[in-house]
Amino acid sequence: MEDFRSVGRRLSNWGRWGPDDERGALNLITPERIVVAGGLVRQGKIISLGIPFDSNGPQPGTFRNNPVRLMSETGSDMGMGSFRFTDDWVFMPLQAATHWDALAHVYYDDHLYNGFPADTISAHGAARDGIDKAARNGIAGRGVLLDIARLKGVDWLQPGEVISPADLDAACAAQGVEVRAGDIVLLRTGWWRKFLSDRDRLGWIAGEPGLGMACCDWLRTRDVAAVCADNYGIEAMPAESEGEMYPLHLVLIRDMGMMFGEVFDLEELAADCAADGIYEFLFAGPPIEFTHAVGSPVNPLAIK
Repeated sequence: MEDFRSVGRRLSNWGRWGPDDERGALNLITPERIVVAGGLVRQGKIISLGIPFDSNGPQPGTFRNNPVRLMSETGSDMGMGSFRFTDDWVFMPLQAATHWDALAHVYYDDHLYNGFPADTISAHGAARDGIDKAARNGIAGRGVLLDIARLKGVDWLQPGEVISPADLDAACAAQGVEVRAGDIVLLRTGWWRKFLSDRDRLGWIAGEPGLGMACCDWLRTRDVAAVCADNYGIEAMPAESEGEMYPLHLVLIRDMGMMFGEVFDLEELAADCAADGIYEFLFAGPPIEFTHAVGSPVNPLAIK
């Protein structure tokens, strides 16, 4: 198998949108393509793709916890006449539930996407490639669901099961949909359905089905703007490359500048697409503009 560094050099987008670019493949979502995506709204149907932000989420508490919400005001004993109000706080890793990975989320050989030095990330956050760069103009465009679990006739793929370019092509053919430049591709592996079925947090994060390294070329050839999935890390784990962790992250995020949307709930969308045969839609998933953050929670929407 080709070394991930070699793949990254071959598919690199560094400099493609200038030496100071920090939005990466999101630059492929042009105003003209957004107008086309807006034309996909024909039914006025909105489907949320986010999971609940609560203590029942999939995080096992190893290096990330599920969100913790606390009430700071309940309206009692306020001494403000008849007026009452309620407030609450949330404590959580920014990538605890449905979220975007910023381009500063991963790096190797001391460089981030577009050649920025890794030491631009400090205790104060990511001075380069942070989520704020993506949030400034939002993320919206043509979304395409590729339902790999349905293609293979299973409730969910198995841990470590690799999705190949042939699988992606077969899903496009079966669904009658084409992936185009500037698209946001959503991959359904059934992995979130598995968690809903057994609630096994440690099992859910111990491994996962997902994209194989050969899909990097597939995504680059089609100029995909972002990729999202119903698992925790997009790529198959354990990884195909022995001795490497998350090599697909390194190539797609660090070298190609492609943001990842992770822990999506694609169950309702998949059922709806299977029912009406329409696997394209307006996708809206703006990150929260956390200054210098390396990720952001999101409640993404598919609008048909």
